[in-house]
Amino acid sequence: MSETPSEPAGGSATQRHLLIRDLVVPCAIGVHEHERHGTQRVRINVRVRVADDEGPIEDSIANVVSYETIVDGICAIIARGHINLVETLADRIVELCFANRRVRGVWVRVEKLDLYPDAAGVGVEVERSR
Repeated sequence: MSETPSEPAGGSATQRHLLIRDLVVPCAIGVHEHERHGTQRVRINVRVRVADDEGPIEDSIANVVSYETIVDGICAIIARGHINLVETLADRIVELCFANRRVRGVWVRVEKLDLYPDAAGVGVEVERSR
């Protein structure tokens, strides 16, 4: 029996993890009045679990989940306008990732960086799978 790139020894399907680390973007976010008049820096980390059970990658961007698509999607979400909660932004990023049928799980961390001088960041982590 021959093995394909998506079926390593042992017969289990390969899973890849796409990473976006420390994406820092200005974002109109927050529920307080002082947060409604401008932007603040937000750091976003994303880990996407991708099942590679749909055939070989063949060195083609069409056969993978693209981090460029996810980063562009995050920027588009932020560009739509003010978001009250970091939880809402994280949920929207999860939904963006799940738009690709290859995605099996998503972990997102969203942190406001400038809210408390004694903290590197405050925020939320969301993890979902299907």
